[in-house]
Amino acid sequence: MTVAVSADSIVASEVRPEDLEQYRRQLTGYCYRMLGSVFEADDAVQETMVRAWRNLDGFEGRSSPRSWLYRIATNVCLDMLRGRQRRALAMDFGPAGSPESFTGDQRPEHTWVSPMPDARGLPDDSDPAELAASRETIRLAFITALQHLPARQRAVLLLREVLRWQASEVAELLDTSVASVNSALQRARATLAARNVDREHEAVVGVGQQELLARYVDAFERYDITSLVSLLHGDAVMSMPPYDFWLRGPVDMGRWFLGQGSGCRGSRLVATAANGCTAFGSYRSDGQGGHRPWSIQVIEVAGDRIVGHHNFLDTTLFTVFGLPARL
Repeated sequence: MTVAVSADSIVASEVRPEDLEQYRRQLTGYCYRMLGSVFEADDAVQETMVRAWRNLDGFEGRSSPRSWLYRIATNVCLDMLRGRQRRALAMDFGPAGSPESFTGDQRPEHTWVSPMPDARGLPDDSDPAELAASRETIRLAFITALQHLPARQRAVLLLREVLRWQASEVAELLDTSVASVNSALQRARATLAARNVDREHEAVVGVGQQELLARYVDAFERYDITSLVSLLHGDAVMSMPPYDFWLRGPVDMGRWFLGQGSGCRGSRLVATAANGCTAFGSYRSDGQGGHRPWSIQVIEVAGDRIVGHHNFLDTTLFTVFGLPARL
């Protein structure tokens, strides 16, 4: 009879490089929450794996391979965050604008929180309750709020409240005391509470939400802006990184789509999932019978209305999301 052995129980002499690969997905989710960038998360995980492979002979088995990898990943992220400006969304940089106030000013890539494909950052074998909790900790508002925490507080909060590690385990990983971990966690919680990240929104799982998103796709592709804005919450927001600009409310969003945003007329949407939400690859007409990548739309829903319409205009994200280079 064959007995399955958990990788966490493998002794040091039995750990092989391929044993470490099973942790890549969960490490990517952790590093993304730490760094706020899918590109930097990939770099951090790759550096973690390289360091682990190089030091495999020195792994003495005093902790599980998983704990060892998280220690390396945390140190990699702390190094990457040293002296860095925090990432954010447009709503952090100033008040809402109007369609007429758009200037085209942009901020550099390192300024922005970027979207993460669910398939890269969420567990693929969790029960529904665990998956729902994981979605909440990868949504854009939460990731953006995390960027306000000092790096070590960020790590403590993620390890304790997202990964559910014991305070003693976190203290060992960070080479500090349990009291220090508990203090950092309290300060991190207070900062997040002040950022008001508990605004309710829903992962798209119910029939009502699915119908809402289907109506949105139909309205957007027909460019029926009257129907589209009827799907928006009265306090809905729209952002368009890298543009240093955002809008609030159906009226201004409708005016945008019929004005400066009218280049989206004739677009096509391809469904995907990002940050625990339904998302779309938005393709603009190329004028030659096809469609070219334009933006990754992350659509946030609360109840029966759309509350967030975030458009990331970095077309290199299409490769990250596994989306076609052209329609």
